[in-house]
Amino acid sequence: RNLASNSTKNLVKDVVIVIVAIAVIWIGLQIVFGTSNPFYVVSSGSMIPTLEIYDVIVVEGNTPFEDIQKSDIIVFYSPVAYEKHLKGENGGEERVIVHRVNEIMSDDPKTIQTKGDANPRPMKNVDYPITEKVYLGKVEYIIPQVGYITQILQPPINYIIIAVIIGVMIVKQLYNKKN
Repeated sequence: RNLASNSTKNLVKDVVIVIVAIAVIWIGLQIVFGTSNPFYVVSSGSMIPTLEIYDVIVVEGNTPFEDIQKSDIIVFYSPVAYEKHLKGENGGEERVIVHRVNEIMSDDPKTIQTKGDANPRPMKNVDYPITEKVYLGKVEYIIPQVGYITQILQPPINYIIIAVIIGVMIVKQLYNKKN
């Protein structure tokens, strides 16, 4: 009886350690990259060949909007969807867009026009006007094709994988206790 309660305690300890480690890493990444979500999966072909669908981009929010230059790749909310979101209107889901800076339209206040590399021209209300309030950050790194994993790991498969990992930890604990 004592053996079982010890392995349960150890399992709980292991699970807590894993959860705390993940939280610490996530918070650390948020601090390092200066943004609440440093990772995005590319979901459209507007930036091919620079960004392919399912590439994961690492966004760095520490670069001030003022320092953004022509040809930087930035992440921002769709200006129209953002305005609708602020007013609480329909169609106001915060659509995140990743495009290259095409032109600095104005310096006071700074206003940018972007364009997807694969798009023939900038699109009004998508690529401009981009102002500081819709700016999320600058793309620092591109991790090719890792986003496939997030597609595979949609519910319920991600939960199954988590359950399997926890199951393996339990079995490992019990096996270690026997030996």
